[in-house]
Order: sequence, then structure tokens, then C-alpha cells
Amino acid sequence: MVERLLSSSPILIALSICLTSLAATADDWRTRSIYQILTDRFALADKDNGITPTVPCDTAARDYCGGSWRGAIDHLDYIKQMGFDAVWISPVYSNIEGVTPYGAGYHGYWPQDIYSVNQHFGSANDLRNLSSALHERDMFLMIDIVVNHMLTTLPLNVTASSFEAPHNSSTVDITPFADIDDFHPLCFIADYNNQTEVEQCWLGDATLPYADVDTENPDVVGTLNNWIQDVVSNFSVDGLRLSTVKFVSPQFWQDFTREAGVFTIGEVMSNDTNYTSGYTQVMNAVLDYPTWYALVPAFQSPEGNLSALTTVVTQSQQLYASGAFMTGSFLDNHDQARFKHLVSDAALVANAAVWPFIHDGIPIVYSGQEQGLSGGYPPANHEAIWTTRYNNESAEYFAFKNLNRARKIAMAADVYFLTTPMEFLETNTNNTLAIWKPPMLTLLTNAGSQSARWNVTHKLFKPHQHIVDVLTCDVHVADERGGVTVESPAGLPKVFMPITTLTDSPDLCPASDLSGGLATRSVSWWVTTYVVTCVLLLWIA
Repeated sequence: MVERLLSSSPILIALSICLTSLAATADDWRTRSIYQILTDRFALADKDNGITPTVPCDTAARDYCGGSWRGAIDHLDYIKQMGFDAVWISPVYSNIEGVTPYGAGYHGYWPQDIYSVNQHFGSANDLRNLSSALHERDMFLMIDIVVNHMLTTLPLNVTASSFEAPHNSSTVDITPFADIDDFHPLCFIADYNNQTEVEQCWLGDATLPYADVDTENPDVVGTLNNWIQDVVSNFSVDGLRLSTVKFVSPQFWQDFTREAGVFTIGEVMSNDTNYTSGYTQVMNAVLDYPTWYALVPAFQSPEGNLSALTTVVTQSQQLYASGAFMTGSFLDNHDQARFKHLVSDAALVANAAVWPFIHDGIPIVYSGQEQGLSGGYPPANHEAIWTTRYNNESAEYFAFKNLNRARKIAMAADVYFLTTPMEFLETNTNNTLAIWKPPMLTLLTNAGSQSARWNVTHKLFKPHQHIVDVLTCDVHVADERGGVTVESPAGLPKVFMPITTLTDSPDLCPASDLSGGLATRSVSWWVTTYVVTCVLLLWIA
């Protein structure tokens, strides 16, 4: 049973235990930025190194397209060079086979056997190799986990509230929960405001029911706790993304996350910070859905409500167990239409895309954002990334690369950067936001592709200090009070840092890129060396 997924040599087991003992902490994860992939759609293996734009992938077909763990290994450098140092992959275990009225389980969220890996993605050794390849690059592995429900291909007898198992048996073809008593009694969720119903009734419908695992049953709980420990150790997992969190009781999550022994971040799909806050007590972090629900409309048009966005951020800072620091900040993901599908204005897209990197939480980017993909609601936003040829010269790719680098520089420049709450400052203009998280000042606007202006009078920098916009490498000068007055003719965002913080980071805005006569941060060393050398030569002469 367990051996199918977890078989390995004694040496590998011992090594896994050692690696687990060095598991990445929550503090380690907050320094990272995460790149999310749908395994089936990210990279092919053994097809011209995976770069085969002619291999078709019809998202409307809702079927497997061939992406694999081996293919992902071949393109980790594409992710690493963009500045991401953690990768979140789809659920790894076997899903129901065949095509249902809602398509196939290519996404990984229809588990049928949690003791065997999804062979469409590769073998258990392929997954171990992916883990090793990530760790060789000092990157973390995050696996998506579903425990709320499992699926079967057996037809459901709604009247009898049971599956039609062969020979009138009480068992179903689900592993390890073969007994129908391992699941909550059948009832489909009708009232999402009734938390008991949400936790104990079923998702799906009579056509494709999601059998709701009885996570109050001590035997079931013990099985799941043992299973997740084995998964983490066997594949050297650094973190878990917990799916459908609000459909399982907080008590289960408290025990499960403790037994997992690694960083956990949960999906609580709600726009309510009060509702979400309870889950921050039982796991390390949550996806910042309440902010996302305000972020998207705020930057969807010049009429967007920026005040609503600042309000929800302030609430999360006050209500969550670790403030907003232990959240995953995102704009796109596999469950929601891409922002670029909703908005055609390039300036609005650019402003919204900056948000996850300047937020208190952990930045998360969904694969394809860096290529400007614009798929709508699922499955349209499950595009095959290989069709883009992994272009590393797109404007979005460069922007994410610079933002990731700037965030790392900010951490190095200010030891308190990751623990200082972002602060919203008065801009004295309409359609604008100023966000201060020292040493970084971010200026955003939802004005669209037209001129925007910020007049920030707070003393943020030294008087007349040179500051650089890491998105364009343009240099500005703070005013005599250390404030900033800036205009963006095309309504594009600005992310400013003191030019001195970039001194040891020539890969971000090299001296030759800095505007005007202010490119002195890396020149000064050469000038000093030149002068000293000349003096020595004159002295010798």
C-alpha cells in the first residue's frame, strides 16, 4: 500500500530524515518569492528540451497536455534567473482517470489514491529528482495538498446516499479510505454561510461528487497525519500549500500542520479578514485572498476604489496572527481569471503586477504572468507555458526579475524590512498610492495610461538624496525635506530605493544604466583605485 509511493532504500530514508530535520522555517520562507506552476502545463520532457511551441494544448479540452516533473527540471534556471527561489507545484498523487463531464484531473485536485504519484507527471524518482534539482539551486519545493475530499469513478446513488460499489460492497475504489464510513454522510453544500455545512457536506454535484473526508474521525486523522509525514520526508518537501482550507475544521489543521513539520500556507477563499484570521492561528500563513478581492477592482479602472484596498490591508495587519507578514500575496492564480484578461490597459496591469513584491507578505507569481498571458476563467487560464518558448526577454520577465532583486537588496539594506509593516502615505493627488516600507518607496496609480503625479511630503530619505526607480533605472533626487514629487507621463508604477543601497548589486541598474551624472555608486571604487595607482606610480618614479 504505502510502499507504492514511499518505497526507498534505507540510505535514502536516513538522508530524508536528515533533510527534514533541517526543514525551512516560516522565517526562511518569508525571505523567498514563489513561482507557481501547473505541472501539466509548465514544461514537456524529451521534446527538444521542452521548447516545442507546436505541441498543442487546448485548454478547452480540459485534458492532460503532457507537462511533467522531468520537464520542470529542465526549466528551473528560467525560474531561478527571474529571481524566484521557491516553486509551488500541483498536487502530486493519483487522480481519477478518464474524462468526466468536467474533463480530466490534469490539474491534480481530484485525488483518488494518495499513496501513489500521478503517473502523468512522472515517477516517484522523477519527483525526488525535481526536489534535488531545486535544492541544488538553493530553491524551495512547495507541494499542493488536498485532504478535504477524494473522488471515485463509481456512480453515485443519490437516493441511497452512497456509491454504487460492486457486489453491494460498502467499499469504494479510493485509497486509503476504502470504506464509505471514512467520509461524511452525503449532503451537498447549499449554504456557504453555515460553517458546519461547509466543513461536513460535499463539494461537487451528483455528476462528479467530491466525497468529503471525515476529518473528525480519529482513524482518518491518524492516517492523514502519518501520510503527510512520509510525503514530506520522502520527497524532501520544504512547504505545503493547503487546498480548500475552509472546508475542513481548524482543529484538524492545527494537528495536521504540526505533524507535517514544515511551512504551511492555506487557501481560504474569502474576502473577509475576520473570517480568514482564525485560520492564521492554526497554520503558518494564508493566501491573502481578502486583499486580492480588493486589489483586482482597485486597479481594474480609474474608478477603482484604492481606499478599500488600503482598508483591507490595514485590517489584515491588525487581525492576523503574524500581521500580513505571513500571507501569500498574489495577483493571478490557477483558480481565477488572469488580471490581463480583465484589463487591457498596460499601465493598469503594470501597477497591479508590482503589488505582491512590495506587500508585507510572500510574493507569488503564477506561471505565464511573465509572458503576458491573458487566459480567462478556468480552464482558459491553464495555458501551456512551452508555447511561449520561455522567453526571458519580455518586459514582464525583466520587471519580475528587477522586483525580486530589489526585494533582496531591501532585506540586506534594512534588517527590519521583512518585519516593518507597509505604510500608506498621503500623495496629495487623486488615483494614487504611496507605500513606504523602508528602504523602499512604491508609487502606484490606477489612472491608466495617462499622466499620474505623486507629491509625498513625508521625510523618507535624506535631503537631496539620490534615489533610483528599480523598474526603469531612472534616478531622481529627494527634495530638501527628504520627500518626493514625481510624475509618470504614462501612468506607470515607480519603486524607489536609495541609490546607495544598490552599491553591491551591479546586476540591478548597473552604473551605465543610471540617468544623468548620478551613476557614481560603482564608479567611485574605480576612481579611488585609479587615483591610488597614479599616486603610487608617481611616488615610485
